[in-house]
Amino acid sequence: MANHDLILGPNHNLGLGQNQQLVLGHNHNLGLGQNHTLELGQNHEHDLGLGHSHDHELGLSHAHDHDLGLGQTVHQGADEHGYEHGNELAMDRKPEHDDHGLSLAEQNHELALSENNELAVSENQELDDNLDLAVDDHQEMGIESSSDMVQQHQLVVSTPVLQARTVVANPSYELVVGQEFPDVKSCRRALRDTAIALHFEMQTIKSDKTRFTAKCASDGCPWRIHAAKLPGVPTFTIRTIHEAHTCGGIAHLGHQQASVQWVANSVEQRLRENPNYKPKEILEEIHRVHGITLSYKQAWRGKERIMAAMRGSFEEGYRLLPQYCDQVKRTNPGSIASVYGNPTDNCFQRLFISFQASIYGFLNACRPLLGLDRTFLKSKYLGTLLFATGFDGDGALFPLAFGVVDEENDENWMWFLSELHNLLEVNTENMPRLTILSDRQKGIVDGVEANFPTAFHGFCMRHLSDSFRKEFNNTMLVNLLWEAAHALTVIEFEAKILEIEEISQDAAYWIRRIPPRLWATAYFEGTRFGHLTANIVESLNTWILEASGLPIIQMMECIRRQLMTWFNERRETSMQWTSILVPSAERRVAEALERARTYQVLRANEAEFEVISHEGTNIVDIRNRCCLCRGWQLYGLPCAHAVAALLSCRQNVHRFTESCFTVATYRKTYSQTIHPIPDKTLWKELSEGDPNGSKSVEIIINPPKSLRPPGRPRKKRVRAEDRGRVKRVVHCSRCNQTGHFRTTCAAPI
Repeated sequence: MANHDLILGPNHNLGLGQNQQLVLGHNHNLGLGQNHTLELGQNHEHDLGLGHSHDHELGLSHAHDHDLGLGQTVHQGADEHGYEHGNELAMDRKPEHDDHGLSLAEQNHELALSENNELAVSENQELDDNLDLAVDDHQEMGIESSSDMVQQHQLVVSTPVLQARTVVANPSYELVVGQEFPDVKSCRRALRDTAIALHFEMQTIKSDKTRFTAKCASDGCPWRIHAAKLPGVPTFTIRTIHEAHTCGGIAHLGHQQASVQWVANSVEQRLRENPNYKPKEILEEIHRVHGITLSYKQAWRGKERIMAAMRGSFEEGYRLLPQYCDQVKRTNPGSIASVYGNPTDNCFQRLFISFQASIYGFLNACRPLLGLDRTFLKSKYLGTLLFATGFDGDGALFPLAFGVVDEENDENWMWFLSELHNLLEVNTENMPRLTILSDRQKGIVDGVEANFPTAFHGFCMRHLSDSFRKEFNNTMLVNLLWEAAHALTVIEFEAKILEIEEISQDAAYWIRRIPPRLWATAYFEGTRFGHLTANIVESLNTWILEASGLPIIQMMECIRRQLMTWFNERRETSMQWTSILVPSAERRVAEALERARTYQVLRANEAEFEVISHEGTNIVDIRNRCCLCRGWQLYGLPCAHAVAALLSCRQNVHRFTESCFTVATYRKTYSQTIHPIPDKTLWKELSEGDPNGSKSVEIIINPPKSLRPPGRPRKKRVRAEDRGRVKRVVHCSRCNQTGHFRTTCAAPI
């Protein structure tokens, strides 16, 4: 029976009754034309299918992308569903007959499918082991010959493809008369989900508290549904469903019922598990699962709706600020938390928070060094987050205080530094003489002079070098600027400035306009311990940028949780250290010891030494802890010359380091705990017993009046010193005009 074809013409069906056999020989093709049906008798026990069990079901599930489509693409999954080596079910538009073909001329027969999408074979059918169509317990579907496997049966579909969508109904979306729903919203939601799952659009005719009527949105389609409320109960039930769909589904990839709320409901669980789930990923998942293409704005709005429900709205954040400040002070006694609104309309103006653990650690164990910086918020109402950050003995950032203001200006910087001064003054008897680093904009300079008159206020070199780079855009000049800033002596500093002057006199003039005592190590009067930059925002970028787009309370909670985690982790880490000094200081002292072994030391008296090296001669005074190279004074750790002098008189080098570098002091820095704050649902109950808290709870803070402008926000902030800066005039070398370059010149030659 080789090379025989079984051909079914248009609208034909193959009927196999009981006790009948279907035998296909070697290399036979089974061709089914468009709209052909293979009808197999009833009461079947043997199922021919693509399932994974021995029941051999024809699985047309959505998950495996095997779709039985009328006028649509038929998907094949060869290896996944048991087709051997690309064997496919062939469906031909035009029947082909040969001498041995079996032609069935009966027309308009129906496709008989069981309820679970099973293609059934008649009861008591005999399947011979040597027949071509064989079902094996270990193979989900096999097409065999007595000698060889049948190869390369090809699928030919000539019907145009409108869209790659599944049209097989999922039983969970089946609507039947008498089906009940708890309320009208559940009824509408179920009908909407059904319309999306079955790919037809629905048009609402009537919708109120007692009835809901809708029809298919496609013209000419008779499908119609009516649901109504049962008397005396809120339950809704489907009363009538008219006809079946004749429209064939929608012919586009969008969907009228795919609203923002539907998007929100679809991705709610995923967003709760991963709040960083992006709108682009939401679009991809909805297209993959539901076959619907949405706009980016719909996905973004759906995400924002869920996030607002999870974290609270931006407006609620401002309204709850007084209660939040009460909880900070209640759970972390000794902390400072205060919020200020505009006296006329109670719109938010300022928020200041500093935790007691940070205050204690800074005053008792940190270096007397503060960095001031800010970052712009990306939330709905914008604003600016101000930082005051210290440095622990190992050189890591130690945030001391945070301020949120409606906008960055001189007045708000003055307020923030005033709050910072009050915080330090209240918690210590002797105010430390601070060294403060910032970008030295006018508001900060005035605020430091008014509140910390004895402090050394220097430039943060990061801000200075950024401005220098914008002005000259020369990497070599920028590197020389940093080398001049690091120079320990005046001679070294002047040598670097001369190198800059040889390259560009304008650059040298730009640098000399800024007093070197504000930025150069050789001239700086304060103690920076080697810190030339505050570097706060860049160091906190990994988490502060994410927090800057949240509602204000969520943002502060994100900061508090990060601080709480840092304190715990650093406290536990320090407990494992066995050295006298923190690791970074130990490494620096070890390097100095290595270099000091080659130096020659001459002693003048009990405290003064002359140290001779290949670099030259330096004088060391161990009583005053100073060296002529200035390294000991500037870094707080003995330099190589000082180490050589100390070794010569058998002194312990570790005893001559600043106390902030010892492990004992480091542990003291993080000895206090930042405690958690309970959920906002408990605040009112917890504040009832606090008489001081009840007064502040009565205050209502409204959101600020500044709203985020439309468009994509800037990724790089405009610094204060650059806002009024006049741009350089560019010149065209082609037409000798100003305002454009040669590459963009449009003047005729």
